[in-house]
Amino acid sequence: MKVEVVAAWPGRAEVRLLDLPEGACAAKACAASGLAEGYPLAGMAIFGRRVTGSATLVDGDRLELLRALAIDPKQARRRRAETAQAMKTKAR
Repeated sequence: MKVEVVAAWPGRAEVRLLDLPEGACAAKACAASGLAEGYPLAGMAIFGRRVTGSATLVDGDRLELLRALAIDPKQARRRRAETAQAMKTKAR
């Protein structure tokens, strides 16, 4: 069966097409792709739906390797709001 493994990092993305035996799991596809080596993974997804490493793949699946967030989205929003408020105050 043919499976596509995708990994995206800031500034680059890599795609590997793999030919795996029927019934292969997500963890095996991840290891076979070699894309996760040296990068901490936050998880995996098949077509955007989060799965565990034991999830069984079927022909044509796209396995996405997920990376950890660099910053909590709530903290990022607070920082932007604080910066915007400081700019308004400074402009007055």
